[in-house]
Amino acid sequence: MIETVQRQIRIDGEPVIVMSGEVHYFRVARAEWGQRLDLLVEAGCDTVASYIPWIFHELPDGSLDVTGETRPERDIGAFIDLAAEKGLRFIARPGPFIMAELKNEGIPFSVYRDHPEVIPVGWDGEQVSSSTVDYLAPAFLSESARWFDAIMPVLAPRLQPNGGPIVGVQLDNEVGMLAWVTNSPDLTDGLVASFGEFVRSRHGDSGPYAVSPGSSGWAEVVRSPKEEWAGALRLDLGLFMRQRFADYVAALRSMCEERGVAGVPFFVNIHGTEGGNGAPFPIGISQLVDTYAGIPGMVSGSDHYLGEATLNTMTDLYVINAYMAAVHDSDQPLTSLEFEAGSGDYGAGAEMQYDPSTADLKTRLCLAQGNRLINYYLFAGGINPPLDEAVGDGNDRISFTGERHGTAAPVGPEGQRGYAYSATARAVKAIKANEPWLARMDEDHDDVSLGLVLDAYMTEYHHPSSDVMTEVVDDLTSHRGAGERKALARSLLLGGFRYGATHLERRDPVPGSTVLVGTGRYLSRVVQERLVGHVTTGGNVVLLGRLPERDLDGSPCTVLADALGLTAGEVVRDTGHYYPSLVAHGWAEPWPEMRAGWVQKLDHQRGDVVLTDVYGAVCGVDVPLGEGRAIVLAAQVPSDPVLFDRALSSLGVSPGLRLETQWPGVFATTTSTDDGQRAVHVINTSGAPATVTVALDGTPIAAGTTLHVPPRSGHILPLGLDVAGRRLDWASAEIAGVDADGTVHFRPGLDEHGGTTVIVDGLPVELAPGERALRP
Repeated sequence: MIETVQRQIRIDGEPVIVMSGEVHYFRVARAEWGQRLDLLVEAGCDTVASYIPWIFHELPDGSLDVTGETRPERDIGAFIDLAAEKGLRFIARPGPFIMAELKNEGIPFSVYRDHPEVIPVGWDGEQVSSSTVDYLAPAFLSESARWFDAIMPVLAPRLQPNGGPIVGVQLDNEVGMLAWVTNSPDLTDGLVASFGEFVRSRHGDSGPYAVSPGSSGWAEVVRSPKEEWAGALRLDLGLFMRQRFADYVAALRSMCEERGVAGVPFFVNIHGTEGGNGAPFPIGISQLVDTYAGIPGMVSGSDHYLGEATLNTMTDLYVINAYMAAVHDSDQPLTSLEFEAGSGDYGAGAEMQYDPSTADLKTRLCLAQGNRLINYYLFAGGINPPLDEAVGDGNDRISFTGERHGTAAPVGPEGQRGYAYSATARAVKAIKANEPWLARMDEDHDDVSLGLVLDAYMTEYHHPSSDVMTEVVDDLTSHRGAGERKALARSLLLGGFRYGATHLERRDPVPGSTVLVGTGRYLSRVVQERLVGHVTTGGNVVLLGRLPERDLDGSPCTVLADALGLTAGEVVRDTGHYYPSLVAHGWAEPWPEMRAGWVQKLDHQRGDVVLTDVYGAVCGVDVPLGEGRAIVLAAQVPSDPVLFDRALSSLGVSPGLRLETQWPGVFATTTSTDDGQRAVHVINTSGAPATVTVALDGTPIAAGTTLHVPPRSGHILPLGLDVAGRRLDWASAEIAGVDADGTVHFRPGLDEHGGTTVIVDGLPVELAPGERALRP
């Protein structure tokens, strides 16, 4: 039995951390399958994942080979069985879409050739540039059902509840991603008609539109919007597509269950990172939230490509995990279905080489935030087989990447250990050594959260000629989420705050708590009213960005500003000859004068001024409202843990974890179990050694012990763990394993010169120099 309970993954009742690697059987000769799986086992992984590409299994005559009759590599059941023989679980990813750099994103050419009606047009009726389809087009669903008829009977008897190794099935892949990246909504005739029904249910007969939905001119209204209804259309279309994606994923799930695939988690893969930047990731959450959030049996998984582990990317990763958790219910765990691994040299041109510690540091941060499954993608490269029927596209292979694929992977295309293999293996083994605790631990949070305004990420579609749509999208993109320059999220992290996120469209913040929100000129009435209610009843809000003035459809909405007694004034931006700078006042002092890319003047009726420009124009105020307070910072404030710590301290909020170190780049957080066990996680992303002291709830850990943290390293330090019948109150080294006789092994310690201090059952135990084992 496999289940998701209390944000844990439990297999036969036991909480686990699933450590997986993606190995594409269809890119590896069958005779070499065992060697690739052996390398996965050697690295410490307990699970293998693979896409199962429809395009690979469908033959030119339309028949489907999933048993290897025409090519041995098509025997997917044999690959799954071989994985089981080697003690590995399996995650099946059968599409229909799989991407994976395959032609047509893994859909057979015949689908597009035989059913042109499934191919959408976009704005102004123009042909879309990607190989996408209208997911709910009857012909596409029918073809998908034909594919599932072939592949599901292979999977069903191999499910974990049936005694097999399959512990999860992914439904499609990166749903909606192609339309987002090309700004081309799937405006087929069928979709436009369905959208009309949605508009009628939302607005009545015609609402803000020129004609009634379903009339002869309706398609033109949608595909080529006029400015007078462009704002409403952008919002309505985003909300409608969420519902449509949910209907599509539900249809795929039904297809699976009708064919005997049930009793394991169904995964939805969330896309959104772009060019190494994690800021757009919540676009994927926004698109897909209704496909999984709060739905029993559904689990979301991140899909992120962030590059090197740095201050910037680790901030992104922390926010990604916090935002994903914010829309989950109390049982749905965090997972990562495509966790970037390897050197980053995707083009095989020696243009990129990540530090080998990159996957380790990211893995540790994700596990500290409660991820229960990591699937390293791509773990092993391979060779792209030729298409069964040449199409004359320059290489006539299954993929557009050429002959070799996965040149950046820890295991190269020919099965060789790559640049990042050893480092990835060390990361996996470190996590597995701490699995007994990590699998049951959740991150501890301070009384502060980052506001998730999910509708601010509904920016995937905007007509390129619409000034109205462009203005809204540009405003939302600039200010949402972690704040401009990621100042909110990064400042909290570097200040030692442990925080989650609050989904403000659907949930109230915890009463009395403090929520920080990146805001632009456009903010929905629902969120504005919720923030006013939160502050009025004793909570606090910190707003960073422009003062909200309009609802998401462009209509005026100053609910929040009016409640705070604020009026938005002129926005002054920097130019080649003007350099707006900020001056601190009140609790923000002392603070050096700070350059800002823009400043918005605020007229205020009450409250204390905390920021002005150098000429005295007010851009930051601290305003009381009811039983709480709101701090509004209407300027491009940089990341600064000192400033935001002062802001939160003025509201009576301080971090429970105080970390002192000599420069930025060190993160720390704590995790704990329901029965009081705890660990502290320390990660140094910088390229220099750091000295670190940590205090928890005002008490220095281990009497103020100074930790000497090597560069580019992460550590899970016991802070009250029940290990081998003893209480490990503290250790300045990470547990590396526990023997059957109760001997606890440690990695190199973080005391000066690599020493290790251990406190067991309240008594210090000195390990001999060079000794890394605590004997029974």
